[in-house]
Amino acid sequence: MKKGLSFIVVCMMAALLLVPCAWGKSIKIGFNIPLTGDIPKVGEESKFAAEMLKADVNGAGGLEIGGEKYMLEFVYEDNESKAESAVSAALKLIERDQVIAVVGPNSSKQAVPGGQVCDDNRTPMISPWSTNPDTTKDRPWVFRAAFLDPFQGPVAADFAMKQFNAKKAGVLYALANDYSKGLAEIFKADFEKKNGAGSVVSFESYGDKDQDFSAQLTKIISAKPDFIFLPNNYNEVALIVKQAHDLGWKGPFMGADAWGNSELMTLCGDDCKGHYFSTHYAAAGATGATKEFIDRYQAKYGYEPADVAALTWDATRVVLQGLQGMGKVTGDLKKDRKSLKDAIADIAEFDGITGKMKFDEQGDPIKCAVVVKISDKGEFVFTESVCP
Repeated sequence: MKKGLSFIVVCMMAALLLVPCAWGKSIKIGFNIPLTGDIPKVGEESKFAAEMLKADVNGAGGLEIGGEKYMLEFVYEDNESKAESAVSAALKLIERDQVIAVVGPNSSKQAVPGGQVCDDNRTPMISPWSTNPDTTKDRPWVFRAAFLDPFQGPVAADFAMKQFNAKKAGVLYALANDYSKGLAEIFKADFEKKNGAGSVVSFESYGDKDQDFSAQLTKIISAKPDFIFLPNNYNEVALIVKQAHDLGWKGPFMGADAWGNSELMTLCGDDCKGHYFSTHYAAAGATGATKEFIDRYQAKYGYEPADVAALTWDATRVVLQGLQGMGKVTGDLKKDRKSLKDAIADIAEFDGITGKMKFDEQGDPIKCAVVVKISDKGEFVFTESVCP
């Protein structure tokens, strides 16, 4: 019995060190995601998509790298939707769990500081959902699967000008959220460049724990914009839109990719129907590999996957493609992390379920955005595609 236990212990240690064992080898990848906090559905969808992909790979005998098969082991750390927790989660994954790469964080509020930790510790990181430029800027170890806000902001401005014939805009954003604040500022600069100084007639912000937005919304509505731009997380969008309607606002809203969560309509209901937002893919009407992913996810988990699930699928597959591009795994974690970083940077083009992408020198993908409309059925329906 003691010999049997000793063999198991040795093999477990061998797997951690990527050394051959009786049942094969393994590779450990970390996920820095919000399983609790303000946006737990984002973490849930990331984990569900990752688990589905891991089951596919391990079910086929593992990931082949240089003629060898490696089983995937995924480690999930909860960043609690907080910047400081994202830092500690990244350090745990890198130092304690000894992962070869980190997927996430998702929200820019966590991805910007989390990216600094990964870059400082020379560990490849890819954010599925973060759109703030600072996540990857001057960080050669950090990549992403999402388009950037300097692209998304003009997409929102152009669509509103065309769809609503808008000349005046109101904006409400979260001051402490890098994503929301950065996108709001980019949108304002672009809209005023196209419509003249002062065409953003009201530019309001709110604090981290605010639940009552009536003072800001009253200012915005009194300025009589043609539409209101909300670059906010889905949980806050539901509150803001309802409160705006209670104050008498009858005009359109234009949102951004953080609207695109399966919980939005549960929280917002009829108030969000008929409005638009820019995002990474449209589930309604999807075809090919994208539809296959959506159908499988829905059958397995009971609801339609939002963009963050699809982006996590793509981001994790980028890591797997990078691992295969390494040619071999040496078992020296520092060397293997460096080889993986270089292999991801060398990916010329990646065909994902959220679209084709090429990575630039900052580790950012050049890819298209889509604008969707929330239908009377609460579906996110494709309206148009906008490419760089």
